Amino acid sequence: MELFEARNVNKVFASTQALTDVSISVKEQSIFGLLGPNGAGKTTLIRIINQITAPDTGEIFLAGKQMTRADISKIGYLPEERGLYKKMKIGEQAIYLAQLKGMSRGDAVRNLKLWFEKFDIMTWWNKKVEELSKGMQQKVQFVTTVVHRPKLLIFDEPFSGFDPINANLLKSEILKLREDGATIIFSTHNMGSVEELCDNIALINKSVKIEDGPTDAIREKYKSNIFDISYSGNYAEVDRVLGSQYKIIEHAESEKGNTLKVQYLNGNSNNDLIKALMPVAEIRAFEELIPSMNDVFIKAVEEANRS
Repeated sequence: MELFEARNVNKVFASTQALTDVSISVKEQSIFGLLGPNGAGKTTLIRIINQITAPDTGEIFLAGKQMTRADISKIGYLPEERGLYKKMKIGEQAIYLAQLKGMSRGDAVRNLKLWFEKFDIMTWWNKKVEELSKGMQQKVQFVTTVVHRPKLLIFDEPFSGFDPINANLLKSEILKLREDGATIIFSTHNMGSVEELCDNIALINKSVKIEDGPTDAIREKYKSNIFDISYSGNYAEVDRVLGSQYKIIEHAESEKGNTLKVQYLNGNSNNDLIKALMPVAEIRAFEELIPSMNDVFIKAVEEANRS
């Protein structure tokens, strides 16, 4: 079941087309990556979801119903541009922000203290925001984003400013939130995080959605049929049997054995490559190279820009 859906959303600012007929569908209790270069339209779509601005045409739905401003309390939004009141004490500020999302003061205090203890930040409760580092401030803002247990969480560059230890802590908490029933949209340029966390992605470029689907399927789509092979045998014979059907990208020989990086051409299969090598080489390892999300991102955007 889809928790969130955008249908044929268009948005123009003055003479700039920010979104062009963009549709996405986010399944309940999944993590959805909203990707694209700077200026592609991601933030505009996020602002539309949060009812900060409205689409010129198109519709957005939450749990099967067209969204209204009343749905804002069901959303938790961590913007890329963080914003906390620097002179206000952290505990009181967190309570205030939780109450804006509809929580009573008592529930806010109780839930916030659970989160502050989980993040080991209870000692910050009576400190002012300006006393904290950027990373510490972002921990607080993450807590205020999730404390009211919204159905839909939207994180815009959530790992920005975090050291590796705290980034891993945040990843762990995002996965737990999904396990506990949350649906998550997150926008990031950290493609490693996309591979680790996202079930599905949409890639937007110059206001247009150019890719959409399961993360693994999209990586599979952009593979180049390249294999890393370790073998023992005579390279001249290997080169001969591969012939014009295969492209040898790299070759190395050492006392430990020989390695090849091979790309197969003309619709050949993995088994065809193995069969070609078996008469002249002992295959020790055979691994297909699936592109990373970073490779996919670059290739998809370059292809879109050429078309």
